[in-house]
Amino acid sequence: MIVKNAEFIKSVSNFGNILDLSCPEFAFVGRSNCGKSSLINMITGNKKLAKTSQTPGLTKLLNYFYVNKKQANQFVLVDLPGYGFSKAGKNYNQSWNELIEKYLLNSKNLKRIFVLIDCRHEPSQLDKMMIEFLYYNQIPFTVVLTKTDKLSKSKLNNNIDMICSSLKLGRGNVLKSSSETSFGKQEILSVIENDLTCN
Repeated sequence: MIVKNAEFIKSVSNFGNILDLSCPEFAFVGRSNCGKSSLINMITGNKKLAKTSQTPGLTKLLNYFYVNKKQANQFVLVDLPGYGFSKAGKNYNQSWNELIEKYLLNSKNLKRIFVLIDCRHEPSQLDKMMIEFLYYNQIPFTVVLTKTDKLSKSKLNNNIDMICSSLKLGRGNVLKSSSETSFGKQEILSVIENDLTCN
């Protein structure tokens, strides 16, 4: 798939304002600072599209982006708030997590969730809970390992085995990526393209 254009649509802070754009949606979820915004910028080829932050947990909103607008393969990317640690405080965390859950269960256009996990670390309890939640609610998902450029090949292979074991997934259910090198871009876009074709 070729990304011809990408643009920001709107940010949403509560469930009552969740958008219904009558367009296939692909959402990105993961722990704070796992690299969601950077990955969205990488796959769209626009480094300024999604705002990135060095401070974990500052993304409080659902951020919507059109990709290939007015093309036959038009779709929407949704950047969900990061779960886990946040300098904004526990009360904010609770409200963000509720927003994520309501979006996942109620979005009419959601086709797939990309669950992002930093390849350098063992999946957290929250990561495991997210996978279990998606399995239980039969929501299609793909795990994407981020920041693979930070590890040697041997260390990365060891960590992939560890992550797959922890999440009870096969290697074929996990994609590797690096926002720094654009590694994995076409694999992610191929998953999106396949969903668009099949649906």
